Amino acid sequence: MHRRTLLKLALLTYLPALSASGASKTMRVSTLLEIDPATDIAEQVLREAYRRLGMNLDVVRLPAERALVSANDGMMDGELYRKIGIERDYPNLLIVPVPLLTYEIVIFTLGTSFVVNGWESLRPFTIGFIRGIKIVEQNTQGMHIEPVATMMQALQKMTMGRTDVVVGNRVSGLAMARTLKMADIRVLQPPLATFPVFHYLHKKHEALIPKLSAALQQMQKDKVIERIQKTVLGEE
Repeated sequence: MHRRTLLKLALLTYLPALSASGASKTMRVSTLLEIDPATDIAEQVLREAYRRLGMNLDVVRLPAERALVSANDGMMDGELYRKIGIERDYPNLLIVPVPLLTYEIVIFTLGTSFVVNGWESLRPFTIGFIRGIKIVEQNTQGMHIEPVATMMQALQKMTMGRTDVVVGNRVSGLAMARTLKMADIRVLQPPLATFPVFHYLHKKHEALIPKLSAALQQMQKDKVIERIQKTVLGEE
């Protein structure tokens, strides 16, 4: 009996160590609350990149501002994707310098029409957008704004006449408009901004950046990122 007890204790000591050594590390990263094609592209690209490093990816959806704060504070391992320069306000976040996709910030309307000449074109109107999208917040200061948590809420407010326009990512807005069956929605030209977006890691994972960058660069070279983008957008 004594020998059997000792054997069990030995196994209990050994098995967790075996499990830990064989387990893949999981990276928990935050992103915007709403599911949209841009987020799907970034998630699939990074899931494959981490897989190539023998790691798993867990994406946690939060309101935009909370997502950034959670990543910056180290509660999350990083932020799924943001525009370059976010580290100026969130200094604990380090960029992985390989673009995941290109963002287009555009104006959505339901009948309101005007000549788009930069951000100042928006000043006469009440503007809906997703709270925590820094480029929109910074460029609409002092204007009539109605920030909300999701693109769905922004478009619904415009439908109810509570805003004149919605400003946001072209792909995300059009996808949500299709979901809401908003056949009359228009995108005004030209875009207010066009820029690449990047993955960010908390500084505690700085050593991982060169490896992850190399994996993403290889995926670019092999056109894996391009194929993921086309698949998500239904272009192939």
